[in-house]
Amino acid sequence: MSFPLASTVGPSAYWYLTRATGTMALILLTLSVVLGVIDVERYSTTRWPRFLIDSAHRTVSLLAVAFLVVHIVTAALDSFASIPLVDAVVPFVGSYRPLWLGLGAASFDLIMAVVITSLARRRLGYRTWRLTHWLAYASWPIALLHGLGTGSDVKASWMIAITGGCLAAVLFAVFLRVASGGPGEFGLRATAVGFAVCFAAGVALWLPSGPLGAGWARRSGTPSSLLRPTTARAPG
Repeated sequence: MSFPLASTVGPSAYWYLTRATGTMALILLTLSVVLGVIDVERYSTTRWPRFLIDSAHRTVSLLAVAFLVVHIVTAALDSFASIPLVDAVVPFVGSYRPLWLGLGAASFDLIMAVVITSLARRRLGYRTWRLTHWLAYASWPIALLHGLGTGSDVKASWMIAITGGCLAAVLFAVFLRVASGGPGEFGLRATAVGFAVCFAAGVALWLPSGPLGAGWARRSGTPSSLLRPTTARAPG
């Protein structure tokens, strides 16, 4: 499904909305993951009761989903690159940066699985819901790679700062959770720390030759028709 009437509003408006909502979705998703990883409910007090903290976590998560939906819709509405709406839910089928756009679709699918199972939590049972809820953590690194691979602002200093801040926040949350874990969880804690550190290091090593390097737009799979020098919004 595509939206040929996008020009009635102006593709630049959709383009800016896509960039802004994508950035906000990443920030909110990071905050949601951080709150979940550190299990912030354990720090409840009489001033900040458990139900209030839980409500804040839920609100942040819903806001992340809302911004994500707007991000997807505006990307489909923008006439600059042909991104059918189906590409947002079916990974790796598009023609525009298929790998990196596909990662975004995969992340969205994981998040929606969490949302749907949360709505049906009473019928599924706590154990099934809890196992599915872990998909939210898996969606975060995938979403981060999607943003780095497709984002037109990836080389901007403010975007680099946001990405670094999101990585640092998740790393801090993982270390904090590990430090407060019991001795019987050593294997799981070591795995979590190892994955978090390796992912952050891998991103840092990949960026200079990847999205921050020359010719990334072409190497990432941007159609040749969008790589003309006259293109006002040349991606990457």
